[in-house]
Amino acid sequence: MKHVSVLIKGRVIGVSFRAWTKTQANFLSLTGWVKNVGNHVEAVFQSDEEKINKMLELLKLGPPSARVEDVKVIPKKDQEDFKKFEIKKD
Repeated sequence: MKHVSVLIKGRVIGVSFRAWTKTQANFLSLTGWVKNVGNHVEAVFQSDEEKINKMLELLKLGPPSARVEDVKVIPKKDQEDFKKFEIKKD
């Protein structure tokens, strides 16, 4: 099981990025969370490496109304055991 933290920058606030991320994560059977932080989006994903890599590729595209400029991946050492994927409040 792999865990990564991701920071997504660009036009990602106010364009349903979190809801889109949750839909994609559920489709790929990922667990973790997504939330707005300032002017960017932060997410944590837990799954096998192949599914996480697919999610990272999707994040570079984002939903149609978004404009993703940067996706920074930070491997996580502290590994929580998530039961589902959720949207956290700001």
